[in-house]
Amino acid sequence: MPDPRFKGKIELDVRDSTPDWGPYEAPTAPEGSPNVLVVLYDDTGLAAWSPYGGGIEMPTMQRLADEGLTYSQWHTTALCSPTRSCFLTGRNHHTNGFACITEGAIGYPGAHARLPDSCTPFAKILQRNGWNTYWIGKDHNVPSEECHAGAPKRGWPLSQGFDRFYGFLGGETNQWYPTLVEDNKFVEQPASPEDGYHLSRDLADQALTMLRDTRQSAPSRPWFMWFCPGANHAPHHAPDEYIARYKGKFDGGYEAYREWVLPRMVERGIVPDGTDLTQLNPMPDGTHSPLDDVRPWDSLDDDEKALFARMAEVYAGFSEYTDAQVGRIIDYLEETGQLDNTIVLYCADNGASGEGSPNGSVNENKFFNGFPDEMDDNLSHMDDLGSPNTYNHYPTGWAVAFSTPFKMFKRYSYAGGTCDPLVIHWPKGFSARGEVRTQYHHVTDVVPTLLDCLGLEMPDVVDGHEQQPLPGVSMRYTFDDASAATRKSRQYYAMLGTRGIYADGWKAVAVHGPTSGIGHFDRDAWELFHLAEDYSEAHDLAGEMPDKVREMVDIWFEEADKFDVLPLDDRVPPEILADPRPQPEPDRDTYIYFPHTAEVPEAVAPNIRGRSYRILAEVEVSTPEVGGVVFAHGARFGGHALFVHEGRLHYVYNFLGIPPEQVFKASEPLPQGRHVVGVSFDKESVGQYGEAHGTTRLYVDDEVVAEGTMRTQIAQFTLCGDGLCVGRDSSDAVSSLYTPPGTFTGGRIVQVEVKLGDDQYVDLERDAAAMMARE
Repeated sequence: MPDPRFKGKIELDVRDSTPDWGPYEAPTAPEGSPNVLVVLYDDTGLAAWSPYGGGIEMPTMQRLADEGLTYSQWHTTALCSPTRSCFLTGRNHHTNGFACITEGAIGYPGAHARLPDSCTPFAKILQRNGWNTYWIGKDHNVPSEECHAGAPKRGWPLSQGFDRFYGFLGGETNQWYPTLVEDNKFVEQPASPEDGYHLSRDLADQALTMLRDTRQSAPSRPWFMWFCPGANHAPHHAPDEYIARYKGKFDGGYEAYREWVLPRMVERGIVPDGTDLTQLNPMPDGTHSPLDDVRPWDSLDDDEKALFARMAEVYAGFSEYTDAQVGRIIDYLEETGQLDNTIVLYCADNGASGEGSPNGSVNENKFFNGFPDEMDDNLSHMDDLGSPNTYNHYPTGWAVAFSTPFKMFKRYSYAGGTCDPLVIHWPKGFSARGEVRTQYHHVTDVVPTLLDCLGLEMPDVVDGHEQQPLPGVSMRYTFDDASAATRKSRQYYAMLGTRGIYADGWKAVAVHGPTSGIGHFDRDAWELFHLAEDYSEAHDLAGEMPDKVREMVDIWFEEADKFDVLPLDDRVPPEILADPRPQPEPDRDTYIYFPHTAEVPEAVAPNIRGRSYRILAEVEVSTPEVGGVVFAHGARFGGHALFVHEGRLHYVYNFLGIPPEQVFKASEPLPQGRHVVGVSFDKESVGQYGEAHGTTRLYVDDEVVAEGTMRTQIAQFTLCGDGLCVGRDSSDAVSSLYTPPGTFTGGRIVQVEVKLGDDQYVDLERDAAAMMARE
């Protein structure tokens, strides 16, 4: 049967027939339709950047703000994956199944980390209406157990309405040695740090290539680009020359920064005159994790002050360097006459990050392993900060400072976690220039705004699936009317056990810290703020207005019921990351791997954490010059590798990047011929922080060639990236004894077997204490 849309005529002879190409033509956007460029940073508070009065110079963003609009009350979900899901679909994060980051998914309707068919991505709507669609940079909306080469690609960008993708799938990556994906396959980075490589520059290069290709072959076709740099998420990596620009600028400390930046924010109209600063440590004891506390600047010694100031300098350099790369894209759009009719949104996905703990960190993965940072270790890396030698993150004090004037930071439902920078630039779309907009809005309002500007509507049904309604409102009414009343009437907040509710100018927040492990949500006290008179949420009116508090709490539960918010989860990071999730393969204790294959992400690799294990490799040695990696998993900041160096078999377990590396090496060269080489770890005890202690033995055939004690991590090597490889080490090297990729030469690897022990550590006391705490 012919397509029912066919309006031509079909006869026996084509000469007597009439064609109709209409049903078969590619969709075409209306002539003059605007392009859309969304620049979405990570982990950035309202007071960090210069357009908002902050101390980090952002020339590109400032240029867009001077020619566009700056929003002072635009809010996010307080965490990256959830916010990004709202950007993708326009729905609330629980409707999308993203109560948490993908690594924190649990099996409930609002928390499974898989976009439902009822929440079709905005890009897919554009794609079907004549726009080219591109995603550059961070993803973090693919379930962690589906971020591998053999996974179903249902959550990957090309299945979400994007024509092209170049970036990384996880929540973070090493900016010097990223784990990269192009479209639907893993790829190696195009250069090394020694050759000037940095991910921010690479992403801009890729973005420009895609835009130039479009301009060359289809200049009349509009496009949508979602540009998501690794900045400002840890690790904070930047070229030395950009870090040097901030030398000494943060020496006064974070309290001094707060006092300095607030008047500048007032002067720019970001913050109302008379706004009060909130407390440095506003959370009462017992309501949050002590890891979220701030050490007052005057309590630090001189070395600590110098270290903390340096960490802020690196963060600032990272941010400005990335802004310069965005500037290359903006310059290209101007040079080609596209900028005036491109809707540019320059924004961030949540508040400044407190994952650096009160002491900061030279390896952020310690936070996810529940392992403390030692100040002596951090000080030893003072000159390395921002380089490939560190995986650094500033202390909580800077998270509070860059979230001035609000309480707390990322993960919290106070404005410190949710109120983020947003600049909109569209010269052809509105006449206002260089103005501030103070209407209260949320990330769920972005898709309705763009649909409104593009003249599109979200369909009721897509591919046979009835669509969830969009809960947001278009912000277009604010473009040329600074005095327009806010049209956003309600917005709930819920993240990692924290809760908040905005309703008609009022805000209520539960006094309950995220990832605190406290439970007892039914006993939470709530604070009440009247935002029209108290922009910074500094003055709690709950004691004066108990009826209003009850009204607001009731509204929160109404919204929670409507958007699948429950159950709440405030467990500590190691508990969340270790929560069982569905795996694509059945459980087994033996894994076989081969060379010349894509890296295997940790979520689907053998789980050696807290248990005994054995790694055996069958190799053929053809020359005395044999060398390189046999097996590697992780990186210098946490990982292990079996390799041949100077002809001798080595095994290194790099425990959270804490020197010295745990090295086991054979005393004799590996002889030519076929061998089984390997390593075993026999767990014997558990340390203070859950780490496993035991004996490691290195083997060549049946002979033990090295033996000694060793400790292993309780949690992941990395939050994402740096997967398991055979015959090379992807991204950054596990050990300083070889240079990445450390490709195996001088022989052949037949296969590698990983065998897991049945003695995986379970902290029964911790589990019992957690259970009792929730009784």
